Amino acid sequence: MLCPVCGSENIVRNGTVRNGKTEVMCKDCGRQSVENPENKNISQEKKDITDRLLPEKIPPAGIARAAGVSERRLQMYVNNKYDNIERKIIIEKKEKVRLTIECDEIWSFVNNKDNKVWIWPAKDIDSKKIVGFHAGNRDGKGAQGLWDSMPGVYRQCAVCYTDFWSAYEGVFPSERHRPAGKESGKTNNIESFNCTIRQRISRFVRKTLSFSKKIENHIGAIWYFIHNYNASLSR
Repeated sequence: MLCPVCGSENIVRNGTVRNGKTEVMCKDCGRQSVENPENKNISQEKKDITDRLLPEKIPPAGIARAAGVSERRLQMYVNNKYDNIERKIIIEKKEKVRLTIECDEIWSFVNNKDNKVWIWPAKDIDSKKIVGFHAGNRDGKGAQGLWDSMPGVYRQCAVCYTDFWSAYEGVFPSERHRPAGKESGKTNNIESFNCTIRQRISRFVRKTLSFSKKIENHIGAIWYFIHNYNASLSR
């Protein structure tokens, strides 16, 4: 047997693992591995199933059962997908005409409810697509992060409807910023998207066991959902 990392033949036995297989260790690089390992890689078919289930309100354990893969292998696949997902808004080219967007803040948490993570989305009311997104605190930096995440044409031309949260005032251009209450109906589109997130992403349900344990996966899951949400509106 050769070391799977460095290719060394300097291998020694190092006990057994839970399923009774012999564990070996490379004395050159220290890598531990199982003797005669079985190929447990996720097939492309199961990856496709997983990709379709990720933006739905199904916890990882449920996806693992539906796709027929181990939770450990699934988590490794999902971690890699979220680590490499594009974290910027992709939109078709827009003319520099009068655009209208709605913005809001959504409360969420990572690991425990004391560790709050505020989600800031912006929605184009004509295309219904998400055109800006930031995750962070509910303060001026959060509002700035949302503003910076939007394509330039929106920062230059869009009229922005928000609630009366003061953080927007220091960031959004006053001549195009339109604070509005819920009774006005001017933020109905973004509030509808907030409900969609809570219905479609299990980690956003207010009382759930499917909460995020890593901020990277929390944000990656939202980006994955946004890309799928926008793509569904283009079909």
